[in-house]
Formats: sequence, C-alpha cells, structure tokens
Amino acid sequence: MSGLITRNSTIGASLSCVLALCAMTTGTLAQPGSPAPAAELPTQPADASPRELRVLGGRTDYSVVSPKKASPQELPTWRIPNVPSSAEAYYAPDNYHIIAQTQDPDAVRAPGRSSGALTWIYSDDGKKKWRINDLGQDACSYFLPDGKRVIFTSTRDHLDFPIGNWSNEREYPQGAELYIADLDGGNRKRLTNNAYYEAEVSVSPDGQKIVFTRQVDGALDLYMMNLDGTGERKLTDTPDWQEGAPFFLPDSKTITTRAWSRALYGTRRPTPMTIFTINTETGERIQRTHDDWMNWAPYPAPDGRHYVFVRPLLDNPSNWEIFLGDLEGGEPVRLTFNDSFDGFPSISPDGTTMLFARSEGPGFMAGLYTYVMDISSLNIGPKR
Repeated sequence: MSGLITRNSTIGASLSCVLALCAMTTGTLAQPGSPAPAAELPTQPADASPRELRVLGGRTDYSVVSPKKASPQELPTWRIPNVPSSAEAYYAPDNYHIIAQTQDPDAVRAPGRSSGALTWIYSDDGKKKWRINDLGQDACSYFLPDGKRVIFTSTRDHLDFPIGNWSNEREYPQGAELYIADLDGGNRKRLTNNAYYEAEVSVSPDGQKIVFTRQVDGALDLYMMNLDGTGERKLTDTPDWQEGAPFFLPDSKTITTRAWSRALYGTRRPTPMTIFTINTETGERIQRTHDDWMNWAPYPAPDGRHYVFVRPLLDNPSNWEIFLGDLEGGEPVRLTFNDSFDGFPSISPDGTTMLFARSEGPGFMAGLYTYVMDISSLNIGPKR
C-alpha cells in the first residue's frame, strides 16, 4: 500500500478512516478448519435484487449500458449504473457478475464519514445487486472458481478494535479476518482467527489454494492455505519488502505481487513499488519492474503472459493510469487516458473486459465508481 490504497496499496474500504472504537457485538466464532453453523442471511437494502435472482449466470444487457470512448486513445468503456461508489471489483466465472467493496451506510465508518464499505455482488450492467455481509467494515473479496461461493475480508467479529485506516500501513485495521460464504452470504465460515490484519485475498484458478496478505508487528507478508483454512504456510519472509496483492496466474502456482520498502515508506510520494512474480511451489522470485517509481496493483491476464497495473505519470504524479505489462519484457502499453485517478484494474476470466475504478470527484480518488473497458481487441484471453 502506498500510503493511499487496500489490497493493492491503500485506498481501502472506507477510502480515508481515522481510529475510533465501536460497540462490540457477540456471536460464536468459527475456528479455522472446523465446521460452522449455517449463518443467517445478511440483511438487504430495499433496492437489492430478490433472493431468487442472487445467482450467477446471464450476460451483459447492452440495451442498458453503452460502451463509448472517453477519449480517442482509450478503448470503449461504460460506468456500471445503479450501484454506489466502489473500489476493488472482480469478475465471477460467468464474466458477468462482480464482487466489490461497496460504500454502504450500514458499514462501520469513521467519524465524519457517511459510510464505510461492505461486500456486494452486482452485474456489470447494474441490473442485479445484493449484499454479502451486513456487519463491520469490509475490504478485499473474490469469487471461488466453482461459482458457488465467495471469500471476503471483514472486521465483523472485532468491532471492539480500533477502526484503523485501510490507506496507511501503519494503521491497517487489525482483526480484519477472512470468511467464505455462499453467493447469498449464507453458510458463512471464518477461516482465520487472530488479531492481525488479513486481507488482499484471492483464490487459485484450480480452486485449491487461497493466498492473502497478513501484517504481523508491522511486517507485511504473503501466506497461502487450503480452502478450508488448513495447511497454512508463509510464502514470503523479507525484512524490508512489504508484499501484498497476490493473484494467481492460470497455472495456479505462480502469483503476481507488488512490494515496497518498509524503510522508505512515507519518505517519498508516490511510494516506489516493484512488481514481482513468485512461484508458490519453488519460492522462485522474479522482479518484473525495474524503475524507481510506483508500479501498483498488478493483476494477471488469462493468457498467463500479460498483466495490468497502475502507474502515476512521471510528468503528473497525481494522474494515475492503467497500463498493460508483458512478463516477457517490453514497454508497457497505456490503457486509460483520464486526467485524475484510474486504478484497481482486474480482468474477466475470458479476457474480454477489464474492471477499474475511476475518480469522478473534485479531489484525488474522490468519487470512485466501477467502470468496464472492452479489451477484447487486446487478445489476452485464455490460451486455446
């Protein structure tokens, strides 16, 4: 995190939080690896889709959304209608539904803010939407490849802890735990059980492993475990590098990640970040970016070769844009052309669309909304 964002660096579920205390709620906590009783379904706002529609399947309704070029250089995009401000968003296996940390007035929030974030699922045309969790404050989330379950980060079981700040590594919300649940939020099971920050979670394409970031005594490292929370092991143990935002390549063993220097954090803006790939079986680590600049939020393409990431412009560091990188080398290709912030990119499983957050407010990262870009012309879908 750059002193600014969550999974990928520092924007976080609530975009800017301050430390505060909340009232504690009671409940039985599932221990890692043990079965948990079926959880009650989360409450839903009045405009949420009815329960029978809270399933995957379908396709984008182009009578509702109309891809257009925001600038001559940019591929066609559309803003997803009928959903609140959101940060990180990721596609389901059906290439139509999305899971995201979405601003919600029912979330725990810092004093002076109207809302925090909770986990939602919605379609990329905005026709369907429902809430996965209704308590605490949430951050990163992801679909399981089976299309039947989701995994998400929440502070729901640690409401007595300080709220923290998802945008500052020195104040990350401690007690942020990982949960797995059905698509409607039922049968929720807690996978972790400690007082640490655990977030930035994703799942391998073969559905066997979970990777995530944990912070212990200020140090950020990557961990991996089985879907039921067993078999946990530490993937990185570096004294200075602060790794995070791990995502699997199609081989289900290699991950992309970004890291920054703990010693340099807070001394330069923007925070210099480096992108790596790590083989989770052998531990081989390959540096993929080599400049002394911010290279943030990498997300691998389904072709196993390319990845999207965020880089501020050298001549205008307040303008953050999305680029397409190549693991085989070469200069990155710029994908967005917007005068403020574009970030949190992710690619659909079929490689035809890219989700990203675009700022529409008057300040940096103000008014973030989820956009979709048609990237079918890039030909970065799964290898045939």
